[in-house]
Amino acid sequence: MRHHFPRAEPGMRIGLLGGSFDPPHEGHVNITEEALRRFELDRVWWLVSPGNPLKAHGPAPLADRIAAGSTLMQDPRVVVTGIEAVLETRMTADTIAALQRQYPLVRFVWLMGADNMAQFNQWDRWREIAMRVPIGVLARPGARLAARNSVAARILWSSRLPEYRARELALAQPPAWVMINVPMSNLSSTALRAKAARQAVRG
Repeated sequence: MRHHFPRAEPGMRIGLLGGSFDPPHEGHVNITEEALRRFELDRVWWLVSPGNPLKAHGPAPLADRIAAGSTLMQDPRVVVTGIEAVLETRMTADTIAALQRQYPLVRFVWLMGADNMAQFNQWDRWREIAMRVPIGVLARPGARLAARNSVAARILWSSRLPEYRARELALAQPPAWVMINVPMSNLSSTALRAKAARQAVRG
């Protein structure tokens, strides 16, 4: 299980993609590959969240989700990691702060889907996140307009880079963000879990 600290050289551009990955799917692969290419990243780390211990129905065991992600994501530039379990962080702002302390010479970029950008202002200390790292927003089907008109987008509008400058994002001084259009699957972890449950009932 990848609970150790991943290797990173000074000056590397590393994208951070957080989530439960319950289960990981081709949609995660698609946005990761697009982020690597469009933002000219050296690595992407999947931050597989440990889960909320206060929730009665949590995600699948962390080790299972990491193993599934490692099997699915074959690009050697991508690390599927449970590092938040080591850091003992649950909030994105805390995770980013801890990683920046651990890797002070790495240029991190936070990656999110446009659907997350649409409600980014509801995240804990979202302004702190925006001041810590550049943000790459990957437009999922049907979510671009909501993201563009979101509270966070309006507040951060002057910090937005045009899409043709996406390759500069990792070098930009925060706050900085860019939204790119990408061809993506409409697959979701929720839909995949529902499908698996239906198959289990039939079986």
